[in-house]
Amino acid sequence: MDSSTSPWIEPGEECAPVRRGRARSHWQREPDNGGEPPEPVSDEKAEEIARTIILNRLDRSSASRAQLAELCAKKLVPDHIADRVLDRFEEVGLIDDAAYAAMLVSTRHNERQLAGKALRVELAKKGITGEAAQAALEQVDADDELEAARAIVAKRMKQASMQKAPRDVQKRRLFGALGRKGHSSSVAYRVIDEALGRD
Repeated sequence: MDSSTSPWIEPGEECAPVRRGRARSHWQREPDNGGEPPEPVSDEKAEEIARTIILNRLDRSSASRAQLAELCAKKLVPDHIADRVLDRFEEVGLIDDAAYAAMLVSTRHNERQLAGKALRVELAKKGITGEAAQAALEQVDADDELEAARAIVAKRMKQASMQKAPRDVQKRRLFGALGRKGHSSSVAYRVIDEALGRD
């Protein structure tokens, strides 16, 4: 099959595949004459385009490898080109999922009082799972989660609507708020009892 019409190409071949869609102009050189089909760009040019896409994204904020791979796919970067560039960026430390995961957990916990379950979901949304996720989650221990839960309860109890609500409504709302932040039921019961007293 002619390489100018084939949607895929193997890593060892000379040119990046021609992709169709919004980013087509990135991957095809203009034809010399209107009657000839456009030619695919070389792998070297494709890598240059991929590097620019990734660097522009990292210039705005940190990102995981999975997020950057997804961005490359949306921009129609050939898979073997994206993998090659992402590998190089990891080698030089421009992509570091462990560091990114640690930063994300710290920020979400300190600013939003998120706990284990919710933090794990946040990491998964960024494509971070397995050992990198577990290592990041270990930053937040039981005492940290307890203090975060107390902060959530204290903030909610300052609301006028909560102060006027019956005790059973207060407990239900607090339990829901803590659950949405990823706190376990045992932590929720403990801090709610501390704030409202036991029945």
